[in-house]
Amino acid sequence: MRILFRVALAGLLSLSLALPAFAADSQKRRGTSFKHDYSAFYTVQRISVRTSCFPEKLEAVLAHIAQDVGRKPIVTSGHRPHSGGSQHSHCYAADIRVPGVSDRQVLAAAAESPGIGGIGQYCNGIIHVDVGPKRTWNYCSKRKRR
Repeated sequence: MRILFRVALAGLLSLSLALPAFAADSQKRRGTSFKHDYSAFYTVQRISVRTSCFPEKLEAVLAHIAQDVGRKPIVTSGHRPHSGGSQHSHCYAADIRVPGVSDRQVLAAAAESPGIGGIGQYCNGIIHVDVGPKRTWNYCSKRKRR
């Protein structure tokens, strides 16, 4: 009878120690299950490109472009804190290029992206996307689109 009592007591003790850890693990999973990690849908050109402050809305834009064109965009410029009134200074913009995909396809995918604000095109093949006010521009042509 004594052995049975000891076994039952040991079982209750181990159960009481395991329950708080199980409950904490359950809370962690439930709290993070609604957030998406879109960072897998883009890469950075070099390690110094700052993307850690990108809002989820901008990451979703980049993910939409990646899914639409079938390739990951490469972020060539992200957060630039000393860039004046630019969306880059607020970490709301990314300059991207998508190797092997035409600029036209990238621009079309960006335009269809939910939450897109500004879309710009530069002559060196870089596309600017941001989640600021809606506007477009093209520095490669003589006329600007608004």
